[in-house]
Amino acid sequence: MTDDTPFPNGNSEQMASPSYRLAALDQDFLLGDTMRGVRFLLEYAKAEDALRKWGVLSTIVVFGSARVRPDGPGEEPRWYAAARAFGRLASERGGALLNGDGGRHNVVATGGGPGIMEAANRGAFDIGAPSIGFNITLPHEQEPNPYSTPELTFRFHYFAMRKMHLAMRASGLVIFPGGFGTLDEFFELLTLRQTHKSPPIPIALFDEAYWRKVINFEALAEHGMIASADLDLFGFADTPEDLWRVLEAKGLHSVE
Repeated sequence: MTDDTPFPNGNSEQMASPSYRLAALDQDFLLGDTMRGVRFLLEYAKAEDALRKWGVLSTIVVFGSARVRPDGPGEEPRWYAAARAFGRLASERGGALLNGDGGRHNVVATGGGPGIMEAANRGAFDIGAPSIGFNITLPHEQEPNPYSTPELTFRFHYFAMRKMHLAMRASGLVIFPGGFGTLDEFFELLTLRQTHKSPPIPIALFDEAYWRKVINFEALAEHGMIASADLDLFGFADTPEDLWRVLEAKGLHSVE
């Protein structure tokens, strides 16, 4: 008796086909071009879920150079020490340590990397307060600093989604000296404020001499590129205490 079945191996080829994999478990499919929108949504949802579980209602976002070192040259030690002191001060006064029905307010949030970001996370760590690190995957791998809360340390592929998370809970923005990345983040949020696409987030720049050397803000107004009133969207400070005062003067609500 002969076997006339045309498929002597049964359905093994079907079972082994990539098309038969569950979509949610098919990494080749999920990492393909057509799923870019889904990956974008996943990066939003994963961080959002964790932040909600921790009761994070608002953040104070600290930007600044990843190149600054506590023992670096020039002004670097002062900038690092000030960012660390501000991370501590903001966590003490802002409400990050509270975890009642009202949730946590003004939790320090950074880009999660080294330098100024590390210093601000470290200041929160010093007093046992949670802090957030929104890290980004780069061609030259950037690893998270060791001071952000592990459960609140995230890694993003998309700069746009990372920026969205940095902005969407921000109740205050502090900008330390930095380069292209810091300028990019500063001006993006400044544009949202100028165009009223965001709530009135107070913005403070640390080290007035640095910022006035790097950017001639008044020239923008003199040439009609911005309104004179736009210069009031931010203030300058040269100590951690002054940073806090600028934020409060421009509308920050603290929960002490």
